Amino acid sequence: MGVGESTGTTGGGAEAAALAADVVRYPIAPGYRVNVRRGPGTQYGIVRTLPYGMSVPVYCQKPGERVTGPYGTSNLWDNIASGEFVSDAYVHTGSDGYIAPRCD
Repeated sequence: MGVGESTGTTGGGAEAAALAADVVRYPIAPGYRVNVRRGPGTQYGIVRTLPYGMSVPVYCQKPGERVTGPYGTSNLWDNIASGEFVSDAYVHTGSDGYIAPRCD
């Protein structure tokens, strides 16, 4: 096999790491510390709070509670890790709509 060719088998951890490296990260609005919640709404518990200047990956998006933030009003919530959501109104994705697949 030549350089750069694939056998078609999964690469396990190395492949997952390569995919993770390709994930686009989006900045949180400047001057905001954003609460990360267990689900798509403020009624869900807070998992952690993001520090100022953070950028986050958006793996999928889910409709939920409508929130007003620095980037407008939105009912979209961005999944940034397993069981962790932030309101899209605080994430600069460059779009008012979906930029990632819908979460299951």
